[in-house]
Amino acid sequence: MKNHQTVVVLDFGGQYNQLIARRIRDLGVYSELLPYSTSIDKIKEINPIGIVLTGGPNSVFDSNALSLDKEIINLNIPIFGICYGAQLLAYLTGGKVITANKKEYGRIAINYSESPIFDNIHKQNVCWMSHTDQVVELSEGFKIIGFTNNCKIAAYSNDAKNFYGVQFHPEVVHTNDGIKMLENFLYKVCKANGDWKMKDFVEQQISSLKEKIKDKRVLCAMSGGVDSAVAATLLYKAIGDNLTCVFVDHGLLRKDEDKLVMETFKEKMGMNLIKIDAKDRFLEKLKGVVEPEKKRKIIGEEFIRTFEDFSKQFGAVDYLVQGTIYPDVVESGFGKAALIKSHHNVGGLPSVINFKEIIEPLRSLFKDEVRKVGFELGLSKEVVMRQPFPGPGLGVRIIGEVTEDKLKILKEADFILRDEIQKANLNNDIWQYFAALTNLRSVGVMGDMRTYDYAIALRAVTSMDAMTADFARIPYEVLAKISNRIVNEVNGVNRVLYDITSKPPATIEFE
Repeated sequence: MKNHQTVVVLDFGGQYNQLIARRIRDLGVYSELLPYSTSIDKIKEINPIGIVLTGGPNSVFDSNALSLDKEIINLNIPIFGICYGAQLLAYLTGGKVITANKKEYGRIAINYSESPIFDNIHKQNVCWMSHTDQVVELSEGFKIIGFTNNCKIAAYSNDAKNFYGVQFHPEVVHTNDGIKMLENFLYKVCKANGDWKMKDFVEQQISSLKEKIKDKRVLCAMSGGVDSAVAATLLYKAIGDNLTCVFVDHGLLRKDEDKLVMETFKEKMGMNLIKIDAKDRFLEKLKGVVEPEKKRKIIGEEFIRTFEDFSKQFGAVDYLVQGTIYPDVVESGFGKAALIKSHHNVGGLPSVINFKEIIEPLRSLFKDEVRKVGFELGLSKEVVMRQPFPGPGLGVRIIGEVTEDKLKILKEADFILRDEIQKANLNNDIWQYFAALTNLRSVGVMGDMRTYDYAIALRAVTSMDAMTADFARIPYEVLAKISNRIVNEVNGVNRVLYDITSKPPATIEFE
């Protein structure tokens, strides 16, 4: 990003790669995640203070191995290789990598030597390993600075070139002092000055938006969630009354969500907010559709078509603004990263859109950064800390076809879950919590009568960034109360399940 020191993170397809970029930003340095194939000219143009090579699923010696322009290692820029990145850096500089006899996964005891990246870190420690291959020989000028029982080169360095490699993952919380290692690389090796601050981002974005839009008219897609609220506020600060926010009620919202959105943003905040009732057109399009990706794409296209229809009545509009954030982009497919799911505002967009351009001012930010921007803009805690809610809404929390009857069941069950979580004062401890309607019917008994009704699945997770998550340890008595209320108060449900799967391997949402 212009006017900021930058660390380039080259993506080799590992599951934690976005987390590396986020950790670096958390430490006050702007990071940009780029595909491993990024040209040397692009790297030179960015002029980074450091380069990080990420993990990945390949072997460096395979014919289809992901590599990089070897000239990058001759740019006199500090490089930090992580897992596959460490193997690749060693391999490209003349070292040897083999498939290990003993693989290492999970928390492993490790010993460190004196090194700039291990400064002020306990030398007998614990790290998080996840590897099949490992470095077994280093070229001249390199030395071993870390080892485990099964991996004699768990970390290495070439201090003259400012090259460092670690076989483990410092970016995950399971590696003790891992964040400190990244901090040491940034500030002791790359000599960063820590100039990445949300206040600066806000000022630059507002200035950039003013320059780009000038006196043009803009529509903002307002869902009521924190992302669209922050995006709308950024635009309002930049262009004032030239902004019109449009809230599309697609019928897939939580119970009373439409009323809450209008009350919060129109009545309390004074935004120029128009509500479009599009329930019927969305449900008609979703009729008979069961495949998750197809549902997401239908919802994405219908969002755009609804805006287009509105803009024809509203008058000429040049730009459409969306609250797209970085995890939306990543999970919709990035570089060699796999498509996880098409977010309605990224992979779900149709190929032809009747707007000059879609503006996404938060596209490069993680969720926690978006919240920081919200506070910088003066938004209330009530708005900034709202529960995350997907753009496709309950459409991706209903397994199988979406119908009015299923929506009614899910809205009531979800309301009970959220009500009891708040009553138990757990709402600030859980990152996200919601109910989902499975497509499973099972036998039950109520009032001595046989039932054959739906099973509701409850999902509650703790997370720092939405890229990884663990299930929340809700007390049994709270879960019991939630279950009892749902089966007694919601017609059509006779069973309540609690999802205890982490992300990965699951995603937070069900579809």
